[in-house]
Amino acid sequence: HICSCRARGSLLPGRRCRRSPATHPLPTPATPAMPSPEPMDPALERSFRGHKDGVSSVSFSPTMKQLVSGGLDGTVMVWNFKMQMRAFRFVGHKAAVTSVDFAPSGSLIASGSRDQTIRLWAANVKGESVSIRAHTAPVNSVAFSGDGQQLVTTSDDKSVKAWSIPTQRFKHSFSGHTNWVRDAAFSPDGRMLLSSADDKTVRLWDARSRACSHTFFDHSDNVGCCAFSPEGNCVASGSADRSIKLWDLRTLQLLQHYDAHGDEVHRIAFHPSGSFLLSASADCTLKLWDLCEGRLFYTIHGHEASANGCAFSPAGDFFATAASDRHVMVWRTNFDRLLPAEHKGLALDADPPAVAALPSQLPPQPPQLPPPR
Repeated sequence: HICSCRARGSLLPGRRCRRSPATHPLPTPATPAMPSPEPMDPALERSFRGHKDGVSSVSFSPTMKQLVSGGLDGTVMVWNFKMQMRAFRFVGHKAAVTSVDFAPSGSLIASGSRDQTIRLWAANVKGESVSIRAHTAPVNSVAFSGDGQQLVTTSDDKSVKAWSIPTQRFKHSFSGHTNWVRDAAFSPDGRMLLSSADDKTVRLWDARSRACSHTFFDHSDNVGCCAFSPEGNCVASGSADRSIKLWDLRTLQLLQHYDAHGDEVHRIAFHPSGSFLLSASADCTLKLWDLCEGRLFYTIHGHEASANGCAFSPAGDFFATAASDRHVMVWRTNFDRLLPAEHKGLALDADPPAVAALPSQLPPQPPQLPPPR
């Protein structure tokens, strides 16, 4: 169930509620009737169920042919969007899978597990994999660099580690967190790294020197997730303090603060346009945030248990969600009709869209976002 009107708390001036005409009546007969706009509410497109326990993480393939999910049942599932193709179940981990990520090439999948290992899987029906003993405690997250040459992992052993994909070998650690590290990501150009941890901090690292260039102390509880904006000029994080925060990387100042959910925030994902942010929470909801206007755009009530993962498709026309109710859901965004044509994608069964090239350097100016709320 989605109610954009209720999610915002009130209607914007001059905007009519599409769901409750009785509560918000149409214009009087004297007013010429306007054609109904196409719906811009997110709509459920597919629902997948195959995990035998909660689902922790989801990631789209860059070709939009597949979706991968990791489950607390220890399996990795690869869902094919072509109706006639069955799903693949990859078995190899000896404990819950906490995180999955598709490589930019689309031919490789990384997974992290509480069994302290990471696995690199071939994204085909055979599902051959290489297991790497990555940490001395459960692995919490895995994420490829934009060029697919590196993988960053985090763990309860308080470390952040970078791995070479061509050699499948450990490169180096980023040391500084004083508690379990929950999430990490490379910047789009690969020059920086972002991490978040149970020490209530978000840390920004120089990927080459491995030095911590800045630490954000704004959260009041464990920080479970973090992300770079698509242009790489701001970062966001979600926390057990139920808030989402965004910072400008040029001034290192807080850009926006949202009292986001009724429980801890498990995952956040930027829309490829950089204009929206999606969040998943233990309160069972997903929320879409309009970053340009600094407001809640939609609340999505699709899962019956904690929402653990979310991800946008490469073109941003779909997003996927994962939850403890064992379901993986794929939604059509619809609101991307508001965006320029370059941010609109294709149908799930259409030929895959081209993957946009990542910028080689940061843009000269940060996005024009409202001040913190």
